[in-house]
Amino acid sequence: MSVLRMPGFVRRRTRAADGAQDWAERVRDELASDLPDEDIGEDLDDCLDFYVMGSKPRCEEAEYLRLVQDARDQLLRGRRPRT
Repeated sequence: MSVLRMPGFVRRRTRAADGAQDWAERVRDELASDLPDEDIGEDLDDCLDFYVMGSKPRCEEAEYLRLVQDARDQLLRGRRPRT
């Protein structure tokens, strides 16, 4: 009986993908904590596409849109959030 071994480059790629997924989850969790009253889904583009302008007071609306757009942009660029 032989043991099937996974090549090193596959293990590294899997760990990198897991790390990217963990990071994306952290970005979404941080956004959800910044906007506790909102239902933030997995797809931030949907949050922006289905948002109804004028459904919030102007200052809240501007903050909501800015936070969601910033989080989406971070995910698209693959950058870690500023601390």
